[in-house]
Amino acid sequence: MGKYIIISNLTDEGAKTLKKNPERVKEVNSELKNMGIDVLDQYAVLGNFDFLTIVEADDENMVARAVVEILSRGSIRTATYRAVPINEFIESLK
Repeated sequence: MGKYIIISNLTDEGAKTLKKNPERVKEVNSELKNMGIDVLDQYAVLGNFDFLTIVEADDENMVARAVVEILSRGSIRTATYRAVPINEFIESLK
């Protein structure tokens, strides 16, 4: 299982949806769960991004499929990164 960081911004349509239904964020997390993606932690952030979500999945392809599904709705834009545990990173340098 790998960990991934998804940084996201709402589109105008996504902001309207969230204002009408703030629980939508949790609904999307449940949808991700149904796609095999575990949401480990999530934050609403201030600044250049709206949300930071840490997820776990079997592989990059699973994350890519889930992100494309969410993006296809037009309510959010994302950047996704593989998070490498620091001990694993250090070991890879040896």
